[in-house]
Amino acid sequence: MGMKGKIALGAVVGVVVIGAVSANAGAKGSGSASDSGSGKRSSASAQHGSGGEKAQAAEKKKAAFAGDGDFQVGSDVKPGTYRTTGNTDGMCYWERAKDAKGETDSILANDNVSGTSYVTVKATDKLFKSNGCKDWEAVDAKAKSTPAARMAGDGGMFRVGSDIAPGTYRSTGNKDDSCYWERAKDADHSLRSVIANNNVTGTAVVTIGASDGYFKTTGCGDWKKTA
Repeated sequence: MGMKGKIALGAVVGVVVIGAVSANAGAKGSGSASDSGSGKRSSASAQHGSGGEKAQAAEKKKAAFAGDGDFQVGSDVKPGTYRTTGNTDGMCYWERAKDAKGETDSILANDNVSGTSYVTVKATDKLFKSNGCKDWEAVDAKAKSTPAARMAGDGGMFRVGSDIAPGTYRSTGNKDDSCYWERAKDADHSLRSVIANNNVTGTAVVTIGASDGYFKTTGCGDWKKTA
């Protein structure tokens, strides 16, 4: 299918993504693979006493770097894939940059995030910027988990085979093209990363392949696996 929606890299004003493969915000509930209640607060809040303190310490240790700041790749941030979760209302902004000039041409990829985002920082990147995000944690590619068969329509990015199972999913009740979905082969967030995408009114049906890397959803009704 043809590329639709926001698919061109461009300038950024404040924390608003003008370009990049992005999407419209608008929460519509949560699913079993939702980011609601996830992040540092969830595991710690479920504990009490010394157990809670240990959980908080473990979660703090997992953070690779803070959700606010400019980080030099190689010294502040090592190349790799990172995850931030629990972000609300698209107020989390991140940017991969080829230099620290702060110009439009410096931007390699960027996004405003609701819910979760995965980003792969490359060794050739010079700077990673994060503003208003929850802390970033390194992604363990070997970690095992049971993938869910549903996901929050405004949950952000889901890792295929880990967060969600491959298959055909359905989202209903979407209005005015506010639902944006994207199948991506990686977390580079470049135009080459996009396998397929669309802005949807009404019901959306999409098949996520087992070889897909990630599925991105913003402003949609919750997704349920149908096949």
